Amino acid sequence: MKLSLNEFIWQQRSDERLQRVAPLLLALAQSCRLIAQAVRDAALNNATGAAGSSNIQGEAQQKLDVISNELMMAETRELVRALASEEMDDIVPCNPDSELLLVFDPLDGSSNLDVNISVGSIFSILATPKNPAGDISAEAFLQNGRSQLCAGYALYGPATMLVITTGNEVNGFTFDEHSGLFMLTHPKLRIAAEAKEFAINTSNARHWPAPIQRYIAECQAGSSGVRGRDFNMRWVASMVAEVHRILLRGGVFLYPQDARTNAKNGKLRLLYEASPMAMLVEAAGGAASTGCERLLDVQPERLHQRVPVILGAKSEVELIAGYCREDIDSNSLQSNTQQSIPLSRHQTLFETLFN
Repeated sequence: MKLSLNEFIWQQRSDERLQRVAPLLLALAQSCRLIAQAVRDAALNNATGAAGSSNIQGEAQQKLDVISNELMMAETRELVRALASEEMDDIVPCNPDSELLLVFDPLDGSSNLDVNISVGSIFSILATPKNPAGDISAEAFLQNGRSQLCAGYALYGPATMLVITTGNEVNGFTFDEHSGLFMLTHPKLRIAAEAKEFAINTSNARHWPAPIQRYIAECQAGSSGVRGRDFNMRWVASMVAEVHRILLRGGVFLYPQDARTNAKNGKLRLLYEASPMAMLVEAAGGAASTGCERLLDVQPERLHQRVPVILGAKSEVELIAGYCREDIDSNSLQSNTQQSIPLSRHQTLFETLFN
């Protein structure tokens, strides 16, 4: 017999992190259920298309971006000290008695909505830093990925799924329309050790740094190349859908920085997308990197900071990181630089590869 999310939380009483975030996690599950319904009924309720507004990144908001953001806030604000959303310029102070912070992307992949392709929500739960004054500011959210208490996503596809981790394991719950409950259907998810698929937007290939071009070229060469086996390419343009496939079927996902001005530091947001997905992937036995630094180690400097993202099968992520190190070393030698370039500085990596 399958466990409901409530029953699962009760069964995992020894997981202190899970118990600490349980009320908020249940509220998030409810908000995701409501967002799934809004997505499903969007065409019937004239909720498709652009909202006529832009978020802080200058991206046009879809009507469902705004609706999803409002639903997520309404269900969770009484349970958190403050929240931060990809769709809002600044944080929103909430319940001063709470010791939790919530970070979320209310609707990832919203450009897919008008063509009925899977989208999702991403969230991360953090502890509120100690502050005797009781004030809360954006600085409280600038915690690296290792500080997350819980991370997860909801996938709105043929079925609505909620996938969560507190760092030890990854569990997937499917929404049962009959009972109105999320049921445990995918316990203890693990990423396959050997990747057979890669996900990247190859239309940007001419802008990529050399190590990424090298890796993708080797995958495309297939069994006749140095990898000695064939790969398939996937690209949904929804990070939730890409990561979900990797958790269930293996592979690697890449959204690298590139030579264009608006992508020099990557496109995905560290707090709202990269860190929570990195926590999930690592808990499932995979790896997540910027190409030269473990994603969970990246220290945020800004609320809406962007980073390059490479995640999935550990062996593939490590291979790509190795190519990045080789390229840095090669460029360092050519410029007669004696001082080694730290692997942890992805901005230095970009400058080395493109300058």
